[in-house]
Amino acid sequence: MRPSIPTPVSQWLTNLRLPEWLLPTDWPLLNGLPQLAHVEVSAGVVSKLTPILPSDVIDFIDIDGALCLPSLVEAHAHLDKTFTRERIGNVTPGLLGAIEAMHQDKSKWSHNDLWLRAEKALQQAYSNGVAHIRTHIDWDSEQTPAAWNVLQALAKSWQHKIHLEQVALVPLTLLADKTSTDSILQKVISTDLGIMGCFIHSVNFNADAFEYLIKRAAQLNIDLDLHIDEELAEQPQGLMCLLDCLETVPFSGRIVCGHVCALSSCEEALATSLLDRLSKQPITLISLPTTNLLLQDAEVERTPKLLGLTLLKEAKTRGIPTMIATDNVQDAFCSFGEYDPVEALRLATYGAQLSHVFDRWSQSICDANYLSSDLPTFNLIGKRADFIVFDSKDVWSWPSGEMRLLIRDGGIIKASKQATTSLFNDQKGIS
Repeated sequence: MRPSIPTPVSQWLTNLRLPEWLLPTDWPLLNGLPQLAHVEVSAGVVSKLTPILPSDVIDFIDIDGALCLPSLVEAHAHLDKTFTRERIGNVTPGLLGAIEAMHQDKSKWSHNDLWLRAEKALQQAYSNGVAHIRTHIDWDSEQTPAAWNVLQALAKSWQHKIHLEQVALVPLTLLADKTSTDSILQKVISTDLGIMGCFIHSVNFNADAFEYLIKRAAQLNIDLDLHIDEELAEQPQGLMCLLDCLETVPFSGRIVCGHVCALSSCEEALATSLLDRLSKQPITLISLPTTNLLLQDAEVERTPKLLGLTLLKEAKTRGIPTMIATDNVQDAFCSFGEYDPVEALRLATYGAQLSHVFDRWSQSICDANYLSSDLPTFNLIGKRADFIVFDSKDVWSWPSGEMRLLIRDGGIIKASKQATTSLFNDQKGIS
């Protein structure tokens, strides 16, 4: 059960500074910025959102103008690999070197080892305000990997705290055989919250296998989640093949494309053309700044000249759903970090020089609709009253600092970092 304090049948959270993207389009402004919001909570669910606090409200928690977001989404993670870095040793710089080092570590992936490491990751993510995680799981043969079953069990164990989806990360070479493709697809879609995925790179590219995967997914009416063009190539061949296929095959689901680093290294005219085509398809882009900055253009004794970040601003300008996520934590791909999408967004803000980060780009770490097929407009009404309250009122310097309160079902359950302001210390029910 959620460790939340009991809440009355109806109460209010008052004076929340919510981001512009989360508010109705006719929301009033003050000095060009959205007015503070008041949220009515009934039985742990948001029932009303208003810019003015009703005069008859008695039971409320005053947020005092602090910046607030709904619970966070970790849209791309690798819980099977996490927290292995200390036992791996030296890793050859670059993506392929990390893949090889990680492959060598898999002999240690017992049921107990996978469970302990993945649960540690879930605990860390939850303490940072994450309520939705999509993890990729290496799927190296036709047989179901042990990690798939472990994560499925953890999803059930954590279902009251975190919505945990799992993606089969299958190398494209394994899908060259259509029988194997169909077998893996059936195993994946028979799993609750299971999603078919694939690793598509120049070292394993097979257009026939990729096109068959897309066509079968379209026939089965399922979503896909792809590692695609995670390299600084002159042509994003994976994305080009995907678009060519989608322009001839009706696809009713959603295709999430992670990394797409090659969009930043190809000629600008080609990138612009591909983004224009992409905007007409059911595709979501996910940028993973930690691993992309660490692994792309990686050479010993040479400072990287290219960042490897996909074209975030250009995608958002075209209305393409765009997300930012943590990716790897303390493994061969990324030696550092923790499961905190706010930190990933902060890094993307530096790398991609993002502006209006709180009011616009925070959607990229909160809106789980970007992972679904029909892309409904995000609406607080009817959702659990789960929020993160930051120890700041300044939208221009966010995200800065680490201090935050977690609200679950309308009740404050904990401060995730040591807090210093009166807003944090004066609240009742903090544990």
